[in-house]
Amino acid sequence: MDQAGIDNILKQLQAASALASGTQKITPTNETPSVDFSEKLKSAIDQINQTQQASDRLSEQFVSDQPGVDLHEVMISLQKANISFQSMVQVRNKLVTAYQEIMNMQV
Repeated sequence: MDQAGIDNILKQLQAASALASGTQKITPTNETPSVDFSEKLKSAIDQINQTQQASDRLSEQFVSDQPGVDLHEVMISLQKANISFQSMVQVRNKLVTAYQEIMNMQV
């Protein structure tokens, strides 16, 4: 996953956080965008998986002493993979919390 993909996910998380906290209001529009939540979630998980796999390949190349692979590149890719995974874990935790709150609502 490239930096633009990570930035896009972070912007989406910040926008969702602003909506949830009430600091940003939803403006009604004539068009209702159709967003398939499961597809977005699967896409984000696939991007995180690709980031981790690329990081693993790069570290394997460094360990096998292939030319053109520097330690700083390996460390940066490992940190990107770690940050994207931690972000996914936080999103999962928020989803679980939201699900539990919905299940505890009185009907």
